Amino acid sequence: GTDRERIYMKSFEELFTRLEKILQTMNETTTSLEDSLALFSEADCLIQGCEKKLQEAEEKVEILLKNRDGSLQTDERGAPVSADFSP
Repeated sequence: GTDRERIYMKSFEELFTRLEKILQTMNETTTSLEDSLALFSEADCLIQGCEKKLQEAEEKVEILLKNRDGSLQTDERGAPVSADFSP
């Protein structure tokens, strides 16, 4: 599969840990322009993977917050109620 497919198969925690390591490398070491661009590109994919996993988690939380009769709980504006999610 592609790099993105391999990234999406990893857990949120794995993605976040790798992202932290990339940021540490970029902040604490001198890297060539080519290496910096490669790290930036990987970090961008990791961020997208994390965002996708957080969106999926939010959708699951919304499903879990449905009323017992099956209707979705909504706020005063009619937006679905969701709970804060912190990994």
